[in-house]
Amino acid sequence: MFVLFEEAGKFQAGRVLSEAEASAQVELDSGKRVKVKAAHVLLKFDKPQPAELIARAQALAPSIELELAWEFAPEEEFGFADLARDYFNDDASLEQQAAALFRLFEAPHYFRRAGKGRFRKAPAEIVQQALAGIEKKQQQQAQIGAWAAELAAGSCPPAIREQLYRILFKPDKNGPEYKAVVEASRSTQLPPLALLQKAGAITSPYQFHWKRFLFDNFPKGTGFPPLAAPAIRDELPLAPVRAFSIDDSSTTEIDDALSVQGLGSGTVTVGIHIAAPGLALQPSTPIDQVARSRLSTVYMPGYKITMLPDEVVQAYTLQEGRDCPAVSLYLSLDEATLVVKDSQTRLERVPIAHNLRHDQLDAFVTEAWLADADSPGGNVPEPASSLRGALSFLYRLARHLKGLRELVRGRPETFNRPDYSFKLVGAGDAEPTGGEEVQITVRRRGAPLDLIVAEAMILANSSWGQWLADLGVPAIYRSQASLAPGVKVRMGTKAAPHAGIGVKCYAWSTSPLRRYTDLVNQWQIIAAARHGRTAALAAPFKPKDAELFSIISAFDAAYSAYNGYQAAMERFWTLKYLRQQGLGELTATVFKEGLVRADELPLVLPVLGAGDLPRGARVRVRLGEIDEIGLDVHGTVVERLDAERAPVSAEDDTGEEEAVAGPIAIAVDVSEPEAPDHNPAP
Repeated sequence: MFVLFEEAGKFQAGRVLSEAEASAQVELDSGKRVKVKAAHVLLKFDKPQPAELIARAQALAPSIELELAWEFAPEEEFGFADLARDYFNDDASLEQQAAALFRLFEAPHYFRRAGKGRFRKAPAEIVQQALAGIEKKQQQQAQIGAWAAELAAGSCPPAIREQLYRILFKPDKNGPEYKAVVEASRSTQLPPLALLQKAGAITSPYQFHWKRFLFDNFPKGTGFPPLAAPAIRDELPLAPVRAFSIDDSSTTEIDDALSVQGLGSGTVTVGIHIAAPGLALQPSTPIDQVARSRLSTVYMPGYKITMLPDEVVQAYTLQEGRDCPAVSLYLSLDEATLVVKDSQTRLERVPIAHNLRHDQLDAFVTEAWLADADSPGGNVPEPASSLRGALSFLYRLARHLKGLRELVRGRPETFNRPDYSFKLVGAGDAEPTGGEEVQITVRRRGAPLDLIVAEAMILANSSWGQWLADLGVPAIYRSQASLAPGVKVRMGTKAAPHAGIGVKCYAWSTSPLRRYTDLVNQWQIIAAARHGRTAALAAPFKPKDAELFSIISAFDAAYSAYNGYQAAMERFWTLKYLRQQGLGELTATVFKEGLVRADELPLVLPVLGAGDLPRGARVRVRLGEIDEIGLDVHGTVVERLDAERAPVSAEDDTGEEEAVAGPIAIAVDVSEPEAPDHNPAP
């Protein structure tokens, strides 16, 4: 005797070996023996063979019209054999009964299961809804097939193009657009990104990177709502100085300026003046909400996305010819020894006499020119020439401060690699298109004007950070426990040493127009300047304030994303430069196994043949194919240019900030079939 039974939602049949009241021992065609509960047995028969019965029933089942069967079915609960007799005839065969069982089981939208082999017809309105859903799904599947066919044929449907970045990076894996890409990728055996490129969905590598960045970080666009810069209500005293800033020509957010008083008197007062939007902007206002949503200005070659609207920036930037509201740190120093005698923080209006531009002055303001302030000025243009005494003192102070920090660091800072500047010819102030001519120029790290500004800002950030800590006013600090490999810079609300810089504490405070952390710290500094030892009670952010930790977390994520995009775009334009200049070879230096750094360009790339070369070896590299989407280029060593290993500085041993771009990481998974609609893949 044979039985047909249901087990875990599947129908099986086999020969009965033994039978008891509650169960039976059944041998399947495969030879496997299973114990079947009596309640799970649906049919008993002597012939045909189990496999033959199932095959015939499965072939017959599709011929049963579900709508007609639903009409025949009784309103009360019924068994599959009952329906078979109603549908076929009173003497429904074993094969017809099994076919009815299979058909009922696979149509839950018409018949709801009420037990093993038992069913109840679904209400008419439920059936209509289910049929409409099935029809919609069939139409959707047909649409998926049509889109997939278009993609495979090399054409991108508009719906796919509109969803391109969501499909690639944050897909709805049950969405028809995503499924069409997966289906086409499988049928063509092409990776999704290559498939979409071939289909014309990605027409511009630059736009691909730009729109992906906007998709991830500015999904609502980069425009600002209408916002007006609030006026500063404080009656601020006018500072008795003539300050000057030092920035690049493209800088519009001028955050900092310097002043020098008392040269030749034995005591020199250096003023570090920081733009003071914090005197007007307040937490939780509309402008603050915009700044907090962006957290920083985003920089990239030829363009930037500012943290604040330009109208707001221009209201508080340290523009020459204006008396600008500022938070000023004054340091009184012994002119001979450079020992700090006193320091004060003031809220005031500072006359800005000049906006110096270092890219116009670096060639003139040299170490030699600054070392002898009494010698003829040469051909240094105004106003730098008239500021020679102040610049010379500031450069001397900067070198002194750098030396003190290096003592704390335990080793000197080295600037053995240049900075590179990118200029996109023809871009102007507009968003680049990706087709501009790119010019890459070299600027030596640690140039005098650079050093002056850098050391002044480090001094301000460390001094204000320590002052706030002494007053018990919380702030956002950056710290690094040691210079050991792998020890990273962290952000927190308590003052702690920064080993990389060589200071006791470091609180970003000098770029409030460009970084939200600096604006937050400026609010705290303003409270300290107004209230002194009771500042902790009056400051906007109190000790252990959860808002500060929230800001730190959000800023850390955004700043990393922005820096990553800036690095990616610098690499993009470097690769574009290689193509525009027709460079097939370049000289480079090995700095890690299999990796080299170009000698005259900001480019790190993997090369074949460098694996056995020592670090510091100089080589000539032949470049391979350039991939502007993947930001990838490989090379091959064709010649070693030095006989011995070049020396490597200790600073380089701390790690490399450059990253070698690899394939674009996308979220389209074609390795496995997509999950059912009710259980989407993670």
